[in-house]
Amino acid sequence: MAPATQGPETQGPASAIGGRSVLEGAFALLEAVERNGEAGPTRLANECGLPKTTAYRLLEQLADLGAVERSRGSYRVGPRMFRLGRAWQPHPRLRAATRAPVNRLVKVTGATVGIAVLSKGETLMVDWQVGETELPIPPHPGMTWPWFTAAGKTLVAAADPAAPLLGPLPTAWQRQAAAIRDRGAAFDREEVVAGVCCAAVPLIGAGGVPVAALCVVTDPAHHLERLADAARQTSRMIGAVLRGR
Repeated sequence: MAPATQGPETQGPASAIGGRSVLEGAFALLEAVERNGEAGPTRLANECGLPKTTAYRLLEQLADLGAVERSRGSYRVGPRMFRLGRAWQPHPRLRAATRAPVNRLVKVTGATVGIAVLSKGETLMVDWQVGETELPIPPHPGMTWPWFTAAGKTLVAAADPAAPLLGPLPTAWQRQAAAIRDRGAAFDREEVVAGVCCAAVPLIGAGGVPVAALCVVTDPAHHLERLADAARQTSRMIGAVLRGR
């Protein structure tokens, strides 16, 4: 018997859309929705390089699943993605370990305190507690910054030098990284955002490996070295919980 021939609906990978999988297309749309806050299907399709009909179909499927939400002909992040996103953490005990110590640090310093990790060569903010100091850019979980924030520098300095984290690093980086490891903290003095300074320390988990970075964010009027001292004390408390002590 001759083998059955494929019809138009089965030719090629069933999950492919113009060279990318359906899953890749759906996640590209979710990321575009998150970037825009709220946008229509035409804009989202253009940003993702998808045909408008394909983008619309995927968006409607995502809306039915609660991953995005319809809003006057546009789409925004839905409640299901919000719940799933807030459940993620780089260590299973991180949120429980940081909640009370971070609250105390905010009260003592008056500064905004965040927890950050490295993700795809960027500093990803996992959580924030806002302090008294007003900042030019209101922080929120999920916000990303270049790797050379204070938090990013702390984590890169503690990482395995052979790990392909970021590609080529500045010529003077090895000397800077050694200084960060020696003092146990990194600083950002308006290097990323004007009017924003930061001191960051690593949060050490099992095996002496950094799980995340604790960063204290404030304005240029504050003494970063003193904030770093307070952050170190807090990080020791958090690290003990992360290591199961």
